[in-house]
Amino acid sequence: MAESVKNSEYVGHVAKKLTQEEIEKMQAQNSRLVSEFRANQLEKDAKKHWDLFYKRNDTRFFKDRHWTTREFHELLGLGTENDQKILLEVGCGVGNFIYPLIEDGLKFKIFACDLSPRAVELAKKHILYNPKNIKIFQTDITTENCFCEVDYSVNIVTLIFVLSAINPTNFRTVVKNLYNVLDIGGIVLFRDYGLYDMAQLRFKPGHKISENLYMRQDGTRGRSIKLI
Repeated sequence: MAESVKNSEYVGHVAKKLTQEEIEKMQAQNSRLVSEFRANQLEKDAKKHWDLFYKRNDTRFFKDRHWTTREFHELLGLGTENDQKILLEVGCGVGNFIYPLIEDGLKFKIFACDLSPRAVELAKKHILYNPKNIKIFQTDITTENCFCEVDYSVNIVTLIFVLSAINPTNFRTVVKNLYNVLDIGGIVLFRDYGLYDMAQLRFKPGHKISENLYMRQDGTRGRSIKLI
């Protein structure tokens, strides 16, 4: 949610004002928290839970993201035959972001990665997958040297609903990893769940791990992002 001023400049993210009913929902979430033991297990088993997610859902869960060039104007005019840019998609899943870009005619050299080995294999089965200009690999971006498969400096990094799945204690390592692979003048594009959106308000007691961080029924985690 963005706030505008008289000169119509975009001034950033502003959290929505909660109704009394929504305040009560947020308070109820605090009545029963995920135990420290369970929270540690979720962190340890993150890869397993995402792999099980893709085992259950295959390629059916997420829709192809055809809105990307509309939302991210930075992508327009890039990735041409004469000036091919390098794009790194972090948390690529089964390719719902990268393949619509190809369908739109953008000519990127693409690196894409995901925590789930099963998601990586599904992404490689897409009809548009071409190993000549797309390299998809499994990695954990919360660990050091996670981008050893990326042998170019990257012009664009994209993280679509990725940061919300990462424990904030690992953000420093993630940022360091992205910084090390990003070219001078490169950009990072991300989209994620906002503070107090419907995804956060739907969580019941017993699912909250810590401030704005939640456990889903399937063991995956989601965090509502607050921009400062």
